[in-house]
Amino acid sequence: MSAVTVCRLDELAPGSATRFQVGGRAVAVIRIVDDVYAISDICSHADVSLSEGELFCDAKEIECWKHGSLFSIETGEALTLPATKPVPVFVARVDNGDVVIDVELNGASV
Repeated sequence: MSAVTVCRLDELAPGSATRFQVGGRAVAVIRIVDDVYAISDICSHADVSLSEGELFCDAKEIECWKHGSLFSIETGEALTLPATKPVPVFVARVDNGDVVIDVELNGASV
């Protein structure tokens, strides 16, 4: 695995999702308090950005703005219709104030 630094933690507003391009793929980086999560930014039902949807911090879910599907930001599981397929999730962490996402060297994961 390879680690990619996408930003500083203090550049992400708490309770927000921000889109980044990582390894040629759109990734939504989510900040809840001082924890970070990384999930594919493309809804599995419709080709729209999840980072533009509503984030439910307590439930650790994000809602697709187009049709209302909910996804777990921890597992990527589609929790409500119309989405039925999960979205990829990636290991994200804070390292010395940097937000780092682990990706495969061959680009297969991100």
